[in-house]
Amino acid sequence: MAKVVCVGEVMVELARGSDGRFGLAFGGDTFNTAVYLARAGVDVAYATALGDDAFSGDILALGAAEGVDMNLIPRVSGKVPGLYLITTDDVGERSFHYWRDTSPARALFEADGWQEVAAALVGAGAVYYSGITLSLYSNQGLGRFLAALEMAGGAGDSRSGPPAWRIFDGNFRPRGWGGDLSRARTVFAEALKRSSMALPTFEDEAALWGDASPAATIERITTYGVSEVVVKNGAGGALVYAEGRTVEVPVERTVSPLDTTGAGDSFNAGYLAARIAGATPEAAAQAGHRLAAEVIMHRGAIIPRAAQEGATAH
Repeated sequence: MAKVVCVGEVMVELARGSDGRFGLAFGGDTFNTAVYLARAGVDVAYATALGDDAFSGDILALGAAEGVDMNLIPRVSGKVPGLYLITTDDVGERSFHYWRDTSPARALFEADGWQEVAAALVGAGAVYYSGITLSLYSNQGLGRFLAALEMAGGAGDSRSGPPAWRIFDGNFRPRGWGGDLSRARTVFAEALKRSSMALPTFEDEAALWGDASPAATIERITTYGVSEVVVKNGAGGALVYAEGRTVEVPVERTVSPLDTTGAGDSFNAGYLAARIAGATPEAAAQAGHRLAAEVIMHRGAIIPRAAQEGATAH
């Protein structure tokens, strides 16, 4: 497969450690997935916009060090990345607090150079994006992004190989939509119409759409023409619809999480890396479970490389 392009936002991450102190790192849902994909040997690029400050430079350096192509990132003068702070409760469930309203990532498809980013999406082997990605953009930016997705889905006739995989993680955060559920549903629906694969989390789907079960989520999403759907359901495993059939894929082992940050992002990376390598959907879901189980045993969104290598070696 040609390059996978992940689209979204990278922020400064502050996470409270066991001693009560906060450590600084960087993360963002689609960026986390990009890093885990790169570590698995997938050719991956990241598309966002950053500022001209030192933290933006550190983000570029981190991505490059992880093997992520960071050349699809316009720099916006005078801007700084968004910030999020993570706190976790006694059972590892996390809460997020954001400072991102003026993040340069919001202007990706309006900043100088957006045409080059859109062209890269059209020419990619796969485009990966999330509900958080969609929440960033103005109506103009959304229009340009959705148009690029549509063109990527029809580009198979104009280049060697099939059309791009268009992979949507319906990562729904109400605050990102200002509580406007109607707009969120409308935009999600437009994204799903242009998606070939969906990797939603059932909790999010129930909150946004009122789905009663993972099976109901699959039934709804496939009406948009999405041919492969994996509904993540935490300790309940995953429900996978692919190649015309539905199968439950349970988690291989139950763990007591230290921090659930990045669980879904890493599952998606494990699943996609395995599918790109030719694994069956069931085997890919098992790979996703293994990586996610390792990730939730560490603090922060991106775990040490050695820990990921241990998880994928099983």
